[in-house]
Amino acid sequence: MQHEDKRMNEELKTLEVTFVQTFPLKESLGKTQAFARVVLNGQLQLTGLRIIDGANGLFVAYPNDPTFKGENYRSLFFPLTKNLREHIETEVLKQYEIDKKS
Repeated sequence: MQHEDKRMNEELKTLEVTFVQTFPLKESLGKTQAFARVVLNGQLQLTGLRIIDGANGLFVAYPNDPTFKGENYRSLFFPLTKNLREHIETEVLKQYEIDKKS
């Protein structure tokens, strides 16, 4: 059983973007340029991602909890590691550039 648990933990460390779909806006909503949907490892779909034109260029923002009443935003979900965040952002922005041209 321990061997199986270890193998499962190793697989979970290697999330990979297996599908990306972007929805460029004809007219931007403030700094929002597009929305996106991502599938990780062909098993988990993340929706509601936004492509934002920020001070340092485009980046991917994660959906916020609309019921949170604090001073800051609280994301519904987000990558816990820098590697996963960068991987998702790279794949989403690459697909956005393709979709924006068509």
